[in-house]
Amino acid sequence: MPWIQNSESSLAIRNLHTSFYTGFGEIEAVRGVDVRVHKGECVGIVGESGSGKSVTFLSILRLLASTGRVKAGEALYDGHDLIRSSQKEMRAIRGGKIAMIFQDPMSSLNPLLPIGDQVSEMIWAHNRALPKNEREKQVVELLRRVHIPEAETRLKSYPHEFSGGMRQRVMIAMALACKPDLLIADEPTTALDVSIQDQIINLLRQLQSESSMSIAFITHDIGVIAQLCTRVYVMYAGLVMEEAPSEELFDEPHHPYTQCLLACVPYLHADKSLRLKPIPGSPPDMSRPIQGCPFAPRCDDTRNICIAEQPPLVMMGDNRLCRCWLKQ
Repeated sequence: MPWIQNSESSLAIRNLHTSFYTGFGEIEAVRGVDVRVHKGECVGIVGESGSGKSVTFLSILRLLASTGRVKAGEALYDGHDLIRSSQKEMRAIRGGKIAMIFQDPMSSLNPLLPIGDQVSEMIWAHNRALPKNEREKQVVELLRRVHIPEAETRLKSYPHEFSGGMRQRVMIAMALACKPDLLIADEPTTALDVSIQDQIINLLRQLQSESSMSIAFITHDIGVIAQLCTRVYVMYAGLVMEEAPSEELFDEPHHPYTQCLLACVPYLHADKSLRLKPIPGSPPDMSRPIQGCPFAPRCDDTRNICIAEQPPLVMMGDNRLCRCWLKQ
């Protein structure tokens, strides 16, 4: 499988395989994924629900459910393989070096604790020698940094007293508490209205420019990717189908799946007489073996080889990858 080398990679995931073992058998959620995140860049990982986006990053942080297991692959961070690191090493890395904003802030926050205590706990976990009053000062500064008004008085507020957008800001404050080098944002704008989505995206863009941290932005909304990310991975059925710089991907998508995703996005200046084109069919059942290209049953250009053999991920020019027999 091709691999674009870069010595400035903050994170390099290679040939990752993750499965879940259920009463219905083995579900291969991630089937050989390569992802790299360079220092200081924002990378988008986009695809439909169930494509393996979140599982890829939960795997490298060792946060899988008890039924999940990483079967193969490596995740190199600063020369260390996260997959093979000890639990003690991972506790130091999670939050301290690599932080994650989870998808649903209401279920991620403890409803019984004030938000000030929850943000403070993150700082305490990585610096237990810091006095309580110093931790509280840092919490107030973090809440101000993510634009929560009246930060000093909101320390005692509970999660249910915040709006969805404000709860997401609290999650971002927790993620930034220990100044991580890499921030994994797992669908941070899901279930938020458009205006709040824009605020969260602008906040992440501002925070990245201030701290030069790397961001891996996971989403099913390819329109959000255009506003924030410089490079994009398109995932489907546990595989990377295409990788490209954002501008090139939007100007000339190579993979039929990427083309379909873009066709679903409404554009402000598009012809109003044209209807959006939905992707026909459904994603494959991951509990069953997939032969050939997983997108073949939904693709308008399917050939016999698409059904018989899985296409390899090949180089397309200097900085693009595509997994499609039409591009071989």
